[in-house]
Amino acid sequence: MDAAFTEEQHEIRRTLRELLLKRCGPDEVKAAVRTPPGYDTQLWQQLAGRLGLPGLALPTAYGGVGCGPTELALACEETGRVVLPSPLVATAALAAPLLLALGSERQRTTLLPALAAGELTATLAVPGGQLATALALTGPNDGDWAGGGRAGGIQARRVPAEGAAAPSRNGGQAAGGGWRLYGEAGQVLNGHTADVLVVAAHTGGFARSRTLLFLVRAADAGAARPGAEPGVPGLLRTRQTALDETRPQARLELRDVPAELLGEGHGDAAAVARALAATGVVAAAALAAEAVGAADTALARTVAHVQQRVQFGRPIGSFQAVQHRLADLYVALQAARSAAYYAAWSAGGGPEGDASEPGVGALALAQALEALRAVAAEAVQLHGGIGFTWEHEAHLYFKRAACDELLLGPVHRLRARAAEEAGLFPDGAGEPGGAPLAGRAPEAVEV
Repeated sequence: MDAAFTEEQHEIRRTLRELLLKRCGPDEVKAAVRTPPGYDTQLWQQLAGRLGLPGLALPTAYGGVGCGPTELALACEETGRVVLPSPLVATAALAAPLLLALGSERQRTTLLPALAAGELTATLAVPGGQLATALALTGPNDGDWAGGGRAGGIQARRVPAEGAAAPSRNGGQAAGGGWRLYGEAGQVLNGHTADVLVVAAHTGGFARSRTLLFLVRAADAGAARPGAEPGVPGLLRTRQTALDETRPQARLELRDVPAELLGEGHGDAAAVARALAATGVVAAAALAAEAVGAADTALARTVAHVQQRVQFGRPIGSFQAVQHRLADLYVALQAARSAAYYAAWSAGGGPEGDASEPGVGALALAQALEALRAVAAEAVQLHGGIGFTWEHEAHLYFKRAACDELLLGPVHRLRARAAEEAGLFPDGAGEPGGAPLAGRAPEAVEV
C-alpha cells in the first residue's frame, strides 16, 4: 500500500489553496455570509468552472472529473482552512452520490452534468434534524427517522395515474402528475438556494410505511436570480438563523409539492438505506477533512500569535505551559488528519475497490470534530481578549466546531456507532441501556 498522494492530488491542493488565499480572507468570508445566498456566487462559479470542484468525485461520463472521495476530501480540507461558505458539501458530498447511486439514467444525464459544472446546486433534505441518523453515522437508518408514517416528518402520496404529466426537461415532474410531498424539514444545508432537492419522505401509509427519496426541482424562492425559474407551488424555503453563518441552513415547508421518485421505479427502501449509508461514509470523510483544515489554520494562527504577543518581557510562546498546550493540539490534529485521509481512502474502496470498512467514516468524523473543538477553544483562550471579540477570525473556527457537532454528532454517538458497526459490543453491551462490560464474562466480549 502506497499512502503517498499522487502529483495530480498535490496539484488539486496547490491550485485550490492559491485561489482561496487570494479570494477568501476572513473579511471576504464575513461579507459573503451576509448575502442572501450565504456564499460568494462568483467565487463558486470560478471554483466549479476552473477546478471542477463539485464534480471531483463524479464519473467523466456525467461531466465529472473522474476522481474519487480522496480528491474530494483534499478539496474540503482546503476549503475548511478558510472556512469557505459554499454549497460544496451539500452538492458534492450529499446529493450527487445519491443521484449517482439511485437515479435513473435520464435523471443522471439531466442533472449530474449540470451539478458538476456548477450550473445547479443540490442538497439532501431530511426531516426532524435527523441528517446524521439518515446517513447511518449515529445509528442505524432503518427506523422511523423520516416521520414513521405518522404526523410530522414528510409524507409522500401518489396522484391518480390519469392526472400524470410528462417529465419536464429539467428533470422534475410537471404539475398534475407523479408524487406529492407534504411536511417540513429543518436544518437543510443550503436549502434556501439549492436548485435540486433530494427529499427523504415516507410513503405507503402507516401499515406499509417505507422511506424513499424524491427529487424536487426547486427554483430560488428566496433571492431572485437572473433567469431563475418560477418557484415550485407549495414550497416555502426560509433561511434559518444559525450560530455558524458559514454553514447556511434552511427550513423547508412542503404543501403538496410536485416531486419525482429518485430512480423512477417502485422504490426499494432497503436500497435507499444502503445508498444513504454509503453516502454517509463519503460525507463523513469530506467533513472530517474540512474540520482538519479548519483546525490546522486555527492552530497555525495561534502559534503565530503567541510568538508575537509579549508578556513579562518575553513572547508568551516561550512559556513551557503554552508550549505543552500547543504540542497536545498538534498531536490531536495529526491524528485527526490521518483518520480523515484513511476514511476517504476507504470510502473509495481502497486499491481493491472493496466497500469501506465498518465505522471508519463515523470514527474519523468524531476524531476530527473533537480536534477542531479543542483547537478552536484553545485558539480563543491563547489569543486573549481579542479572541473573544466577533471582529477576530478565531470565532469563525469556534462556531464551526460547535455547529458541526450539533449537526452531525455528538462525538460520543459517532464513536458508539463505529463500535457497533465494528462488532465490538454485541447484544447492546457498552451502549445506553445495554449490559455493562464490567459485569460480563471476558469471553462474552469480542474485540
